[in-house]
Amino acid sequence: MERQVQLDTAAAHRHFSVYCFNRAWDLIEKADRTAEDDRSMTTLCQASIFHWSQRPDCEDRNMSIGYWQASRVAALVGDPAGARRHAETCMAYSGDLGPFYLGYAHEALARAAVAAGESASTREHLARAEALVPLVSEKKARERLAKDIADLRCHCRHSAGARRHEIGR
Repeated sequence: MERQVQLDTAAAHRHFSVYCFNRAWDLIEKADRTAEDDRSMTTLCQASIFHWSQRPDCEDRNMSIGYWQASRVAALVGDPAGARRHAETCMAYSGDLGPFYLGYAHEALARAAVAAGESASTREHLARAEALVPLVSEKKARERLAKDIADLRCHCRHSAGARRHEIGR
């Protein structure tokens, strides 16, 4: 006889939307990620988006954040097309959310462009993101966005320098 399990689906979606996001973030920050970590990170951020989409309290900002994370993960694992696709979805959800979310959508598009080796698009989206920073009213949010943009700029300069060095050999 099959046993019936009672499950509070709403509670499960609340739990896993946050758990998967945070676990993916742990892997994003892990210095020595393995190929298995990359697969888990990708799956976790997708699961988070799914569970958020099933919550009755899901808003555009939740989806914007989820797709921003998915774009970042795709860029980290070397999937520029996926990074762009998720960044564009992030932008679609961010349209009416204000400068903080729009800034991060442009940051995601810039990161996707870096992954694709598209320097003009990288510069364009970094400039758009930077233009939004002063419009973010909350100080901590403004500082976080500015730092992430600066870190991405630094990464771009470092990567370009490494490519020049390799070419010069």
